[in-house]
Amino acid sequence: MRAIVLTMVRLVLLATPAVAQVQPFPASFKTRTISANGAQIFVRVGGQGPAVVLLHGYGETGDMWAPLAARLARDHTVIVPDLRGMGLSSHPAGGYDKKTQAGDVAAVLDALTVDKVELVTHDIGNMVGYAFAAEQPERVTKFALLDAPLPGVGPWDEILKSPLLWHFRFGGPDMERLVKGRERIYLDRFWNEFSADPKSFDEASRRHYARLYALPGAMHSGFEQFKAFDQDAIDNRAFVAKGMLPMPVLAVGGEKSFGPTMAVVMRAAATNVQEVVIPHSGHWLMEENPTATVSAIVDFLQ
Repeated sequence: MRAIVLTMVRLVLLATPAVAQVQPFPASFKTRTISANGAQIFVRVGGQGPAVVLLHGYGETGDMWAPLAARLARDHTVIVPDLRGMGLSSHPAGGYDKKTQAGDVAAVLDALTVDKVELVTHDIGNMVGYAFAAEQPERVTKFALLDAPLPGVGPWDEILKSPLLWHFRFGGPDMERLVKGRERIYLDRFWNEFSADPKSFDEASRRHYARLYALPGAMHSGFEQFKAFDQDAIDNRAFVAKGMLPMPVLAVGGEKSFGPTMAVVMRAAATNVQEVVIPHSGHWLMEENPTATVSAIVDFLQ
């Protein structure tokens, strides 16, 4: 019954051009749902050429990548999943550690018969992408990470001291009861406090993502993403001890967010790191300065 309800919700969300819709993907993109590690992963695929995987973070879904996907589809096969527990993917009881979710990415690629990929990731997507690249470095040719740390890597312990990151420890039944029915209030906090200018995260996008995060189980799944950070830190320290990432890495920080700290983080985990700081932007790079962000990523991948 849950699967039927979720399918109906997907059809409504995909078919209704309501005011609350973000920029759509090009009409040439196809969607499918792929089974992976006990989860059902919703994936958008379009374009042709070398494969690139785009992984989103918390407070958004794969929809955030539409402008970049449209540009990359000219000369890439673009693969854009919703992470487990987010967007139109399923909400399994567990598996929110990033090592398991890296397995989700591998299962998606295997189902699409794709071997090597370029990776572009943001926020929680950075953590999933890093676990994938660390476990299967031979499959990743280039890796661009946008504005979020990696648990257990580089200055992680110092980053945790920031009062802005109280949500890393926010979760559990009582917190879920407080947020239920108030998802938009909770999410507005992220969009406002982590942007250089809150107006750059527009109202249509806020409504769109708030609606998706209000789906049954979505907020619980989101809290589980953060709850897994302790395990992620253990896994990531083991990855670093095993060896540094060999592929070229682009560390992208928002001027009013992680900025050059992104490169500091990645130089603790990779041997070949380029640094870019996106001006006039906080954490939400694709919303706040999409032109500069898309340009930096395209230049790196080419």
